[in-house]
Amino acid sequence: MTNNDILRRIRYTFDLNDSKMITIFGKADLEVSREQVSNWLKKEEDEAYEAISDVLFATYLNGFINDKRGKKDGPQHEPEKRLTNNIIFMKLKIALNLQAEDVLAMLDSAGFKMSKHELSAFFRKPAHKHYRECKDQILRNFLKGMQLKYRKA
Repeated sequence: MTNNDILRRIRYTFDLNDSKMITIFGKADLEVSREQVSNWLKKEEDEAYEAISDVLFATYLNGFINDKRGKKDGPQHEPEKRLTNNIIFMKLKIALNLQAEDVLAMLDSAGFKMSKHELSAFFRKPAHKHYRECKDQILRNFLKGMQLKYRKA
């Protein structure tokens, strides 16, 4: 999955317009234009399509956390230079204030079964012996479950 795919899914799930998207970037201390946001949301086939970099997408996710949970005191968290599915998964979990049971219920609603132990492996540090890489299929199912839970019909 590309950062752009995930950005589009978050936008759709929470019904965010361009202004709200710009505001979310602003909550992580980054100013972006409506044109930039529009180009990031376009499909790959569109000639105006622009891939969103890991740093910009990490900044967006930090802004999403600030928007959903409120900004923590102190300096803004530095965006990661390289994103993995594990980091994206963790940031979404934090933004939505989800416990392991909530995440498992969302995965289950998307038709994907997983144990609490398997889930916790995604949120460990990469050097940990029980760390597991989050594959696209798992992140895709989480995003689908997120949509089923949060998208207004």
